[in-house]
Amino acid sequence: MFGDLFEEEYSTVSNNQYGKGKKLKTKALEPPAPREFTNLSGIRNQGGTCYLNSLLQTLHFTPEFREALFSLGPEELGLFEDKDKPDAKVRIIPLQLQRLFAQLLLLDQEAASTADLTDSFGWTSNEEMRQHDVQELNRILFSALETSLVGTSGHDLIYRLYHGTIVNQIVCKECKNVSERQEDFLDLTVAVKNVSGLEDALWNMYVEEEVFDCDNLYHCGTCDRLVKAAKEEKSKPDVNLKDLQSEEEIDHPLMILKAILLEEENNLIPVDQLGQKLLKKIGISWNKKYRKQHGPLRKFLQLHSQIFLLSSDESTVRLLKNSSLQAESDFQRNDQQIFKMLPPESPGLNNSISCPHWFDINDSKVQPIREKDIEQQFQGKESAYMLFYRKSQLQRPPEARANPRYGVPCHLLNEMDAANIELQTKRAECDSANNTFELHLHLGPQYHFFNGALHPVVSQTESVWDLTFDKRKTLGDLRQSIFQLLEFWEGDMVLSVAKLVPAGLHIYQSLGGDELTLCETEIADGEDIFVWNGVEVGGVHIQTGIDCEPLLLNVLHLDTSSDGEKCCQVIESPHVFPANAEVGTVLTALAIPAGVIFINSAGCPGGEGWTAIPKEDMRKTFREQGLRNGSSILIQDSHDDNSLLTKEEKWVTSMNEIDWLHVKNLCQLESEEKQVKISATVNTMVFDIRIKAIKELKLMKELGDAWHLRKMDWCYEAGEPLCEEDATLKELLICSGDTLLLIEGQLPPLGFLKVPIWWYQLQGPSGHWESHQDQTNCTSSWGRVWRATSSQGASGNEPAQVSLLYLGDIEISEDATLAELKSQAMTLPPFLEFGVPSPAHLRAWTVERKRPGRLLRTDRQPLREYKLGRRIEICLEPLQKGENLGPQDVLLRTQVRIPGERTYAPALDLVWNAAQGGTAGSLRQRVADFYRLPVEKIEIAKYFPEKFEWLPISSWNQQITKRKKKKKQDYLQGAPYYLKDGDTIGVKNLLIDDDDDFSTIRDDTGKEKQKQRALGRRKSQEALHEQSSYILSSAETPARPRAPETSLSIHVGSFR
Repeated sequence: MFGDLFEEEYSTVSNNQYGKGKKLKTKALEPPAPREFTNLSGIRNQGGTCYLNSLLQTLHFTPEFREALFSLGPEELGLFEDKDKPDAKVRIIPLQLQRLFAQLLLLDQEAASTADLTDSFGWTSNEEMRQHDVQELNRILFSALETSLVGTSGHDLIYRLYHGTIVNQIVCKECKNVSERQEDFLDLTVAVKNVSGLEDALWNMYVEEEVFDCDNLYHCGTCDRLVKAAKEEKSKPDVNLKDLQSEEEIDHPLMILKAILLEEENNLIPVDQLGQKLLKKIGISWNKKYRKQHGPLRKFLQLHSQIFLLSSDESTVRLLKNSSLQAESDFQRNDQQIFKMLPPESPGLNNSISCPHWFDINDSKVQPIREKDIEQQFQGKESAYMLFYRKSQLQRPPEARANPRYGVPCHLLNEMDAANIELQTKRAECDSANNTFELHLHLGPQYHFFNGALHPVVSQTESVWDLTFDKRKTLGDLRQSIFQLLEFWEGDMVLSVAKLVPAGLHIYQSLGGDELTLCETEIADGEDIFVWNGVEVGGVHIQTGIDCEPLLLNVLHLDTSSDGEKCCQVIESPHVFPANAEVGTVLTALAIPAGVIFINSAGCPGGEGWTAIPKEDMRKTFREQGLRNGSSILIQDSHDDNSLLTKEEKWVTSMNEIDWLHVKNLCQLESEEKQVKISATVNTMVFDIRIKAIKELKLMKELGDAWHLRKMDWCYEAGEPLCEEDATLKELLICSGDTLLLIEGQLPPLGFLKVPIWWYQLQGPSGHWESHQDQTNCTSSWGRVWRATSSQGASGNEPAQVSLLYLGDIEISEDATLAELKSQAMTLPPFLEFGVPSPAHLRAWTVERKRPGRLLRTDRQPLREYKLGRRIEICLEPLQKGENLGPQDVLLRTQVRIPGERTYAPALDLVWNAAQGGTAGSLRQRVADFYRLPVEKIEIAKYFPEKFEWLPISSWNQQITKRKKKKKQDYLQGAPYYLKDGDTIGVKNLLIDDDDDFSTIRDDTGKEKQKQRALGRRKSQEALHEQSSYILSSAETPARPRAPETSLSIHVGSFR
């Protein structure tokens, strides 16, 4: 334990995550790092506790101290759980030291925390941030331990291990009289200044004689005069610097009992008195100290009959003659056999036996160091302030060698094992979270090219799929996964990076190189991926790249009256142009034969700095002119005298500062208006707009003011909410003519989520997804039901039929845990009907496409770490008993096929540990064990509800890769199975069912309906293609396309 003892480590904050009575909890985003290659654990610095860390590491690496402390059980020290009870005697400091040593030995983390230990010291943050003397700390800590262990078998722990006695002797040269004075010590202080080494310092202080002569004579009491004398200091035999017995030998019951009998007359004593004298001599009874290891006292005496002789009635015991030396010799041989010479121990997590090493332990960091580097590091310096020595004759038992679990109490072993499992779980979850990202797949067949950009044909919901994918996988894996998801895809598939721009969706670049990982392709989290054939969308050839990015520009020009004359009213309309188009195309789009074009890149039509574009620059592109989204263009007829600009090129117009907005009620009742037009200035606040809209839509009496405003996104659906109600329209870049959406419900505060809660339970009767009302329709109540058709079989017990029942909404902080979400959901009134005893009896899923999606596993994990998003919905499934799924466990719904009926028995949950290979053979063996069938007499298949298909899973299935003609075993969580939580697994017992088919009658029906829907979609796309071609061929482009019907929107706007 070297390094700079006075160099502080301020980079970490103490945080003991495994002890009870936790202190301050730091950022819980990532678990503590595992041990490094040395396999040793450091200790985190609390700000000024480097001296404490070095002392604790020294005591930890002293096995006699560590194991003596471990030998004290809860029956002597008490329990952590009882520390707050008024009458409980809990020795908190030894307990905390035990736990810290167990963490240093067994817990797989880079550094342990001393926060709980310093709390048991009663230290405040002032002590933790201040440097102290390590020798002073050592004495205080030993004193505290001695006080804490009074009345236990470890009451003399410090005395046995570290106590010594110095005898000061002065010998008179005349009469040889010896005067002695004894001093007890725990450590020796030596002067090292002006000496060559530690050996010389010890020699000068404890071996070399000091002579009193000449002017420094000694007064001898016997001679009664000043005489010459010699003074020397010696240590008593129990801590002799040259040769001393091990404390194991001193503490052995054989030696103690022999010593007691030798003091008795005739070496004879009643057995009862022998136990009493033992208690008086060592301070603890035989039963407490030795019974567990050696058995009852009489039995111990019988086993050593070569030393002790019991009377016929076993009431007295005698020490046999000539047994003392023989017994002592036996013990020495015994001691040699048990405690072999070992290299310095290196406690760790593995069982590998390593060679002797020196280690530099500097707070959290542990690194190996060579002896010559130690000499160079401390030569001539005073930082090697305190040295601990351990007797070289002390030997360790063979079972302790390279075994960090040796001597650790069972309750601490169990606690460390559980903590290691929790650490592994958190690291696996963290690794998964750090290496997966969300991709938004935009499906080409669901889009059409309109008004200069790509837009959904029906709604964004059906056109965009969210996919969670491992970014360490290759682009080829992503392409294969999308092929599996899109069963209707035909022909080539090109994946391109797209972005949402104000005009719509634009494609920038296609992704190539299937062997590259997604990290190497620089795909970002939340990236929009357009899935298409790479050439056209809806029959229209699509230009890609940043050069032809569509720009949404504000075009202003004078309105034309009914008789064709120009009036003073200014028309402002949005238009989309490719960035590489010539500026002159503006005149063509507006059917103006000739005119002057002014640009104002600031985007504010009422500002200054309008610039006319010369005729020679009309062939330049919009990008070359510096125009961007939101820029304004003013068109003026070259022959018009009614100029909108002064000579100073400042804006002058007869229109005042009043603009107007559309506010649309998404939750209208039959008696309410659907849309109103509200006048406002650029300085009007959002709050005023909301109040005016509520009054004009006649909502005040019925529903009060529990409403909020949202912008309309590019799909003409509810977009981002306007949270800052004191902001002006100008600050929010809301322009005249924009449409805002008024939606029922108050927005949750920042950092909170509004989560709809659904009840999820497997159903017996058959059913279909019923048409449901989105929460934007504002008529939601807790009785809404969604039922799944996509996982059904025939009538009777069908494959994993699911029903979701809406219970209500809860508002919860993103920092709350999953367990707190379950507890809050249980307070909803409909929940009382289900009789769920506790949150532990609930399993949580996300709701994706109206069905359970991702399984949320860890109850103690904050919701923020799940990356749920603002529009998350949760469904809760009841459990018969609590469960604790590991990160590699996959929860599957297994159903046994009923022979001859094309149907299945009710579903049973099966947990499969995919960490042991994740192969078909592993799953087949797990299913066979679960149903107690021979593995060769079962067949299993995964059900794909979207396709109404079953894919058999055989252990001998093999794949041939395209790039390498090499066979590999199937990995079920990859292509083509993509096995995940909640999947249905059909099980066929070949002993009674030899049919090769897994399908049901409803699968046949579902496939037929899918064919009909695909045919209908194809006809609809052809019709839309003809319509869009007609619109593009017309001379004028409409100012704004018609928005889709609101009933198709899935963006829920109700916040009841």
